[in-house]
This record gives sequence, structure tokens and C-alpha cells, in this order.
Amino acid sequence: MRILFSSTPQHGHLLPELPLARAFRDRGDYVAVITSASFGPLIAAEGITLLPVGPEIPQLLEEAARLAGVDDPTVPDPAVAAELFAGARIDLTADDAIATARELAPDLIVAEATDYVGPFVAASLDVPYAKLAFGPLIPSQFTDVFDAVAERRYKVHGLALPKPTWYLDPCPEALRGPDWQEPAGRLPIRPEAHRGPQTPETPTTATSGNGERPKVLLSFGTHFTAPEVLRPIIDALSSKADLVVTLGLTATAADYGDGFDHVKFVGFTPLAELLDGIDLVVTHGGAGTTLGALSRGLPLVVVPQGADQFLQAGAVAGSRTGVAVMPPAGPDAVVDAVVEILDSAEYRANAQHAAEQIAALPSPREVADKLATLLS
Repeated sequence: MRILFSSTPQHGHLLPELPLARAFRDRGDYVAVITSASFGPLIAAEGITLLPVGPEIPQLLEEAARLAGVDDPTVPDPAVAAELFAGARIDLTADDAIATARELAPDLIVAEATDYVGPFVAASLDVPYAKLAFGPLIPSQFTDVFDAVAERRYKVHGLALPKPTWYLDPCPEALRGPDWQEPAGRLPIRPEAHRGPQTPETPTTATSGNGERPKVLLSFGTHFTAPEVLRPIIDALSSKADLVVTLGLTATAADYGDGFDHVKFVGFTPLAELLDGIDLVVTHGGAGTTLGALSRGLPLVVVPQGADQFLQAGAVAGSRTGVAVMPPAGPDAVVDAVVEILDSAEYRANAQHAAEQIAALPSPREVADKLATLLS
């Protein structure tokens, strides 16, 4: 079979697709990914074909801000987000994506939850598509705004926004909201902490730190690592714990100044390689980081910065697998949350229970086999 994955050109959107892409690859299926050219090295290392289509995020953001009538595209704005994912990306990517996909002739398209190019291609070529969710089910008040923008673009091309044939759900029961209803076509799938192509699958639980001081991973993903965001949290936490701080894609340790004790900075590193020996994770609440940490039984402090991170924060707080620190609360609130978790066995126990639920979900290989059977 020929399987085409489609993703917004951001690590937090693409990386959760890799376990299923690997599973299809290991079955012997032909696997390709449509996204921007900057992901070439990452995709090549996986032995998967990249079909480079569309501009990078800075150009997409600039166009989305123009369409939304907003001067600064870096300031979180729902209108800009809707135009980014469902407007500008279709405008600047869809035609090339269709031409590329038509040549490939895929049997199935897998699109991440905020990708509208994959469904566009699926509708154009009359190919079934599966939506791969990030984490907790996104409420309709968010998706309806995106869908409305996308529907206008689809209509121009004589298409209707298709519904996914399958909804691939990585969310454990512990993180479901009280009003959760099973989506149509739901197939559960086990999420993983991102690992490199040569890194073996990791155990279901992480080994906690054994030092005199707790060890905390501070990871705000690839796009929220500005020194003005992280430095106050580092200063507040470093007196309480040993820190491992991820730098994202372009920052260096020097960007954060000096005078640090008990702080280790690391460049972009697969999450699975950072979790062993950690007692808890302080994060912006990206879905990949959240589910990756919970898959190893680690409690979290979630400090959301935008987008669906507030959904992850709410799910973590509601499940008491961690604590949410909502803006405008500052670094002292983060420290209080860390102390609360470390002083209570409940959070670790709840996180380990979530890890058990995640481990019980069907593996990506099982899901790939199931989809292949359904398609045959």
C-alpha cells in the first residue's frame, strides 16, 4: 500500500505522526510525508520519503496575519490561528499537494488534527483519510472556527470538507473530559515520547531521580523557548531542583545569560532520551510532551502559552496527573506547583495509572495492520 502523511510544518504537529509512519514502513508499505522542505533531514533519517510542498511557518504566519488583518503574527490570536492552519496553508500549499499526491496515488491519507491540506487532497482524489489526534478531543468551539475557514477554501475548488473515515485517538481515559463522547470511526492508538530513528522503544515507566535534589525537565517545545519566558522560571526553580532545560531549535545556552547552578541546557533532543532520571516535567503543554511524559508515568506542571496547550493543561489538572499554572501566574506559582507535586504521592500515582492506560492502547503497528485490513 501507499500511505501519505500530511502535516503542518511544525515539529509538534509532525512528530506524533512518526510512530504510525514507522509502523507502515516496517510493514513494507510505501510511506511519504507532505510538509515543508525544512523537515527533509528528519524524514530522511526515518527511511521515509519527504514530498516537500508549501512554505515554512514564518511565511505562513505572515500570510495568515495579513488575511486576519493583524499586524503582529507572533501574538496569539484565534483569527490568525484559523487562517494559518485552514486558510493560508491551503492557499499556498494545496495545488502543489494535489499534483504531488496524484502522482503518488495513495491508498490512505493520514492527517494530523489541525492539518487541512491532507483532507483537501483526500477530497480531490477521493481517497479515505484518517485524522490523527494530538491528545484530548478538541472541543467543537475551536474546530468549528477552523472548519469554517477551510470550508470556504474547499468551496472555491468545488470540494466539501470531508469527515475522516477514522479518528486515531491517543488520549488515555484518565485525560478525557467529563462530556467526552466517542468520535465516529474512533481507533485508539498508543502515543509515544518522540524518539530518534535509532533509539529503541522505551519502557512504560521512567526511573525517577535518586539524588538529594529532585530532577526536573523544563521543556517548552520548539517555539516557546524565548529567554524572557524561560529565564524567570529557571531562576525560580534552580534553587529547588536540578534542571534539564531544552533549548528548542535555534537557541543556545548563552542566550539565557550566566550564573546558573544546577542547570543543564540541551539542544533539540528526542523527548524519550530526556525522561529517565526525571522526577517531573514542567512544560508548556504541547500534546506530544504531555502524552510522552505521561506514557512514562511522570507528573507534570503545565504552563500553557497558547493554542491547544490550555486543553492539555485542563486535562492534566482534571486528572490530577499534575498541576496547571494558568497565566498571568508567574514563576513563583510554578515553584509552588512543583513543590505540591513533589510533596504528594498522589500525582505520581495518577501519572503512573495514566501510563498503564497508555500502555494498554493498541500499538502503532497494530493500528497500521488494522487500517490495512479495513482498506483491503
